Amino acid sequence: MITLTGKTVTKDVEEELGLSLLDLAMKHDIDWGFSCTRGTCARCRCRVSEGMELLNEVTDEEWNRLDEDELNEGYRLGCQAVVKASGIIQAVNKTYF
Repeated sequence: MITLTGKTVTKDVEEELGLSLLDLAMKHDIDWGFSCTRGTCARCRCRVSEGMELLNEVTDEEWNRLDEDELNEGYRLGCQAVVKASGIIQAVNKTYF
């Protein structure tokens, strides 16, 4: 189960392996900020508070866009954070602006 929190909407959704957190938010009508879907704008930045180990490794796009402190605090780009295993994941959309 994945709990996704957008700007005003929080939903529990079933995990779907191979989909990004942004893909899941869009599929389930969660008001998740985004613009480019390629890892360059960072509007889909989110904080993963549980289940980081169930996601893919941090991508080059994330290393280029997020600073090391953000990564250490659990921030990912929703468009780059892909579900790789089943389990509990909690993520909150935290755009810069």
